[in-house]
Amino acid sequence: MFSGRSLLLLAATIGSVHAFLPSLPRRAASRGSRLIPSMASTSDFKNGLTLEVDGTPVKIVEFMHVKPGKGAAFVRSKLKNLMNGSVVEKTWRAGEKVELAQVEKFDMQFTYFDDSSSSYMFMDVASFEEVACDADVLGSKASFLKDGMEVAGIKWNEKIIDVELPQTMVYEVVETDPGVKGNTVQGGTKPATLDGGAVVAVPLFVEQGEMIKVDTKEGKYLSRAAE
Repeated sequence: MFSGRSLLLLAATIGSVHAFLPSLPRRAASRGSRLIPSMASTSDFKNGLTLEVDGTPVKIVEFMHVKPGKGAAFVRSKLKNLMNGSVVEKTWRAGEKVELAQVEKFDMQFTYFDDSSSSYMFMDVASFEEVACDADVLGSKASFLKDGMEVAGIKWNEKIIDVELPQTMVYEVVETDPGVKGNTVQGGTKPATLDGGAVVAVPLFVEQGEMIKVDTKEGKYLSRAAE
């Protein structure tokens, strides 16, 4: 058995050894954020996946796996440059390894539009800090924003490069031509302005003041909110 003095000497020795040991690297993760894995392959492709190509973050907007009668299989893709908005085409070998952009995804809430900086202002729901997003980053998505809407911010190198809206949202029709009662003509539509500012095609029977469900990614009418 160790005496009390022996235990004290042992503890002191262990403490001294730890003082000289190098610290193991640790990667900190922001509260409420989600880090994206670093590598994938073309078999993991899906629309919306964010890659890093030639040091630039890009998003897959369209892709197709091709298996020709002769030769090796390949993948055609259209990529949106998240820094300048341009879209380019790129072909990959089937199974080719790709680098995923090391982006950080976090939840934020829309608060207001700042006219002085032409920026949309959000609040980080984890830290409660204010986050500014350039209008160019949101593009047409801005017309689907509503006060208090929670969205996902995508950050790369400490800069907001993309914003993901909830795919399905309920909006009020604030302006449209009068509805035609009982009109169920297949394919008949008319434009309707929503309370966020977006304009979508709706069936002829939809009236001003109604609440409707909309696919924000496609910008399409889905149904009346009560359905």
